[in-house]
Amino acid sequence: MRIDAHQHYWQLSRNDYGWLTPEVPTLYRDFMPNDLTESLIRHGLTKTIVVQAAATVEETEFLLSLCQTHDSIAGVVGWLDFEQDNFVETFERLRKNPYFIGVRLMLQSIDAAEYLQRPLVFHHLKWLETLGFPVDLLIHAAQFPAVLKLLELVPNLNAVIDHIGKPQISQQVISPWQEWVMEVAQYPQVYCKLSGMVTEGNISDWVESDFNFYVMHATKAFGLNRVMFGSDWPVCLLAASYDQAVSILLNNLPKALTEQELDDVFGNNAIRFYQLEISHSIETGV
Repeated sequence: MRIDAHQHYWQLSRNDYGWLTPEVPTLYRDFMPNDLTESLIRHGLTKTIVVQAAATVEETEFLLSLCQTHDSIAGVVGWLDFEQDNFVETFERLRKNPYFIGVRLMLQSIDAAEYLQRPLVFHHLKWLETLGFPVDLLIHAAQFPAVLKLLELVPNLNAVIDHIGKPQISQQVISPWQEWVMEVAQYPQVYCKLSGMVTEGNISDWVESDFNFYVMHATKAFGLNRVMFGSDWPVCLLAASYDQAVSILLNNLPKALTEQELDDVFGNNAIRFYQLEISHSIETGV
């Protein structure tokens, strides 16, 4: 089974998405499961993992409701307020839904170092560590030191770095991103999503080779058993089609991968990280 481990759905009328404005017309419309069906079929992708795009519990509940009517959704990575006293209560309520498979920290637009040291935030991350519950980390490259400090204190956190940590691909900046990636990868329970790269490149003037170093370095650092494909659709549409997002990864992965290794990158690793209980065999790809 092959899986897109990072994509979004949204419905503007919900008013959850303050960052979506008419000034970005490509994204300023509804994106729902039926809009993605043809692309998934074309690339042999059976399931997707839907990731929150708004900092509200209500949006997470909305995404979970879609799982009841759309078989393509394997699970939802939702949002919780780590500073709320009722964090555990809200988490336990959401976790009664088997499609609630992860929670995401949106750190890219805040002072991550300061936020991760706040007592309740740290307390709840330690609690999730004891549960082994998956945590997505949305950061930009300069925030790796904050993540490394967190991992020193919460070393067994089951975490995944979204969008390879958002290096400055448009300027082909390599260091210190490459060193930080190697350090984070020393924690064996931390994974990395090979996602969201095209929007970090030159939006209207990229070529596939722009992403080669970043894909190769991430796969070398984490190994082929701890990286996973994510389209970041529909955000990727700012710079590329779904087909191009797939092609960028396929054409920049190490050459001569076995079918098993491709199945790992395009599904098995996501199944393992998110602890998905999918009944059909995952030994062969689609």
